[in-house]
Amino acid sequence: MTYNPSRRIFLGGSLATTALGASGILTSAGLAAAPETVLPKVQYGPTPGIAKLNANENPYGPSPDALKAIMEASTSGGAYYAYTAAMTLIDMIAERHGLARENISMSSGSSPVLSYAALAASKKGVILGPDLFWDTTSKAPQKQGAPEIRRVANTAELGIDLDAMYDAIDDSVGMVHITNPNNPTGTIVDPVKLREFCIKASKKTLVLVDEAYNELTDDPPKHSMIPLVKAGHNVIVARTFSKIYGLAGLRVGYMIASPENTQWINQYGMGGYTLNQAGLAAAIATYNDDAFLTFAKDKILEARDMVMTAVKANGLTALPSSTNFIYVNLGDGDADLFRAEMEKHNVLIRGKYRTYTPWSRVSMGKIEDVKMYVDAMPKALEGMYKAMKS
Repeated sequence: MTYNPSRRIFLGGSLATTALGASGILTSAGLAAAPETVLPKVQYGPTPGIAKLNANENPYGPSPDALKAIMEASTSGGAYYAYTAAMTLIDMIAERHGLARENISMSSGSSPVLSYAALAASKKGVILGPDLFWDTTSKAPQKQGAPEIRRVANTAELGIDLDAMYDAIDDSVGMVHITNPNNPTGTIVDPVKLREFCIKASKKTLVLVDEAYNELTDDPPKHSMIPLVKAGHNVIVARTFSKIYGLAGLRVGYMIASPENTQWINQYGMGGYTLNQAGLAAAIATYNDDAFLTFAKDKILEARDMVMTAVKANGLTALPSSTNFIYVNLGDGDADLFRAEMEKHNVLIRGKYRTYTPWSRVSMGKIEDVKMYVDAMPKALEGMYKAMKS
């Protein structure tokens, strides 16, 4: 099957009439008697003319099949809780990895299950992580008085220092948090070394591997730590439909863990009550849609090549990326000032992370949006340096 990005299905015209009429939501008599409803104007996506390259979304989603599924689910099931759809998706995930339902927890995006894991682990000790990683969810326990994340310095190349991480594990550590590929760096850990680390470290404490960007790597199965869960190690893995699947706004994610860890961690969440029919329907439709996933990945790779070429042309460097974003080294520049200058050109990117002042993260959006970034780079750099001197 060849993926055709123009096959978009929207609620409009005869489709709307057919879907709503068949569902019994509208009748001719009721429609005639109903007062005219004035709906607020809502901007659901980026403002036209703005290149939104700051949140690592896949703008080519939802896929055409996902849009059809959203329509069907919303029309026939929007009034009902989403238990059946959730079980269907859980069974699909379990079948792919040779696991049982009891190994899988669904949530509204992966952020909730990551937060639940952090909250549960914080009852046993501190959370250990690299100095630079996506730490938002592991900070969640701090709002309830837990200690700050214990951080281990990254390598000189901003990689995760697994040896130093292992040496830092003691009885006070409740969980080790690894994001692989890492965010915001985009780099990936050697799978053999990561597997060895997880096996050793999990004998001392719980190990969480956030694999939000796994499907974007050159060989997703090779880089996944899910087999360690199946093998009985004290490892949990989080995944999301927000990245390659293009469903960030529909909020579907999951955690894979032993039944014991699943039950323990889920004490801190609301389970299926956080899920919705539309998001689950889209996830079910996209999970095995190889044509769409290949199309989206090809677009991301094309955008990465564009950015890396522009980085080199402007005398800069960037870390090698296994994700849908690139971490650009501005040299003696300032990522916050660079972001402000890019915004003047209608390009939205991320600013500074922690103390890494010269490092700037840009997401791979639509090709035309990435071109806006590439074209604006020389002027944005010039403006950044001027602002630094003022």
